[in-house]
Amino acid sequence: MKRMLGLLLAVAIVAAGVVPALAETTLEKISRTGELTIGTRTGSPPFAYVNSRNEWVGFSIDLVDQLIVPSISKKLGKPVKLVKKESTPPTRIPLLSSNAVDLVAGTMTDTRTRRDSVDFSITFFVTGAQFLVKKGSPIKGIGDIGGKRIAAQQGSTNARIMRERVPTGQLREFPDQPAAFQALLQGQVDAYTNDGIQLAGLKVKAQNPADWEIVGDFYSYEPYGMAMRKGDADFRAAVNNSLFEGIESGKFFELYDKWFGPRGELPYPMSAAVRSFMLYQVVPK
Repeated sequence: MKRMLGLLLAVAIVAAGVVPALAETTLEKISRTGELTIGTRTGSPPFAYVNSRNEWVGFSIDLVDQLIVPSISKKLGKPVKLVKKESTPPTRIPLLSSNAVDLVAGTMTDTRTRRDSVDFSITFFVTGAQFLVKKGSPIKGIGDIGGKRIAAQQGSTNARIMRERVPTGQLREFPDQPAAFQALLQGQVDAYTNDGIQLAGLKVKAQNPADWEIVGDFYSYEPYGMAMRKGDADFRAAVNNSLFEGIESGKFFELYDKWFGPRGELPYPMSAAVRSFMLYQVVPK
């Protein structure tokens, strides 16, 4: 009798529509919509920014557009369109969690703390944090910022490290890089801290690049990865396989040279050590 009651209850639950639907995976979502939606930056040259021709471009965007989208299109057997939405350090994880974007591809550092909330691709760029200051500033590195007004981006690893390592610094957080740089331009802060490569991109795009200096040794290790919803193993594998193929074929290094080579937006040669690191990340077929 108890078994019969249990079966009747199960049938009643199904009939009432109480059984939850299986969650749609990211690849299923992309297949259904025909779109891969990324969250990326608008003011972080040369990774992701809007150029003088009002084009949304950059190294991170190219990696998705030229490596990941074609690979996923092939996997799904149908065309996939790349859709871009703006994301900033405070908004990028919420955008993923709410399904507003499928992948964050910009300048996001892969950290153990962030891995509690999202998954990351393999590392596609390595840098470290430094300071941008007015030329002639007495600030030469992290040892000089006690009591100084320091700008950082909200939700960044740089802001967290500043609070931990230099509690006497007057940290002021801004929603994005243009806002932080504007504060530096206006004299509201004494220095702006961010990853060295981003500061270099900001300096080269400034109205008077010679007015600014990037100072200090790296005070952090910043491996950039692409973030995605946690636990979606198939999508993570698809993204990583796309990057593996790009590294193996040499296309990844061609894109790097496009943006960071001698004639790129920001000359920043890849060291032999970093090149070896990229190659060693590739899992054999």
